Amino acid sequence: MTMIKKIFDFYLDASIHVALAIFSLVHVTALTLNISVPLELYCFIFFGSISCYNFVKFGVEAEKYILVTNTYQKNIQFFSLGCLLVAGYQLFFLPERIFIVLLVLVANTGLYALPILPKHKNFRSFSGLKILIVAAVWAGTTVVLPAFSALETISWNVKVETAQRFLFVLILLVPFEIRDLKYDSASLKTLPQRVGVKGTKMIGYCWTILFYAGTFLKTDLDVAHITVKTILFIVLMLMVYKTKLNQHKYFSSFWVEAIPLLWWFLFIINKNYFILL
Repeated sequence: MTMIKKIFDFYLDASIHVALAIFSLVHVTALTLNISVPLELYCFIFFGSISCYNFVKFGVEAEKYILVTNTYQKNIQFFSLGCLLVAGYQLFFLPERIFIVLLVLVANTGLYALPILPKHKNFRSFSGLKILIVAAVWAGTTVVLPAFSALETISWNVKVETAQRFLFVLILLVPFEIRDLKYDSASLKTLPQRVGVKGTKMIGYCWTILFYAGTFLKTDLDVAHITVKTILFIVLMLMVYKTKLNQHKYFSSFWVEAIPLLWWFLFIINKNYFILL
């Protein structure tokens, strides 16, 4: 049992779980927009997400990240390096037109993590910017990148999907923001610090309603889309309702981050069901 727990914790701590969530959202985009995303882009996003997330989590202080003494962090460090090499190899096979989007996403990730601003600040130290940057990077990675790889023009449905994905990530961040309230510096002025736990949850409910309403703005709406989004809407509302300051260890890091996988699973099940009908 101890070995299983160690493997599971490494799976979470090494950002494999969150990378699978991002991977699943890319496939959701492909299914939603009826586009064919190159396998190389899937691989690049999955392995690149692992290395980027681990850098943001453990490598904000570059010297500390390079001179690691903890064996567990060393293992994550070497694992991240291996993933970075795999992601870098995939770059040679990606279509050229997506590189501008990639540069923007990488730049935003760097500005979010690295203290390159005056007084050794980064973008996430600015009040209110943290969750907006995270949501924008996720939306860009899981919608804009796949769309640019397969489409010549950005259609209305792509714009709606991007806005929905941005809202979806903001909703998923609500439990993390509330959980971290006990640890965040007051200078960050996070959402819970500004409006409290109840206020943050109310905003989360509003974002969820807007996310669901966006479904009906699309021009290719079908029963499968409505069914999946309705179930997802209920799950997100329950997630916000169940969120509290003192959470179970795995509530945010596993269950909340598993919701994108649930979306992907529901979409595949519904698509296959309606095809059979």
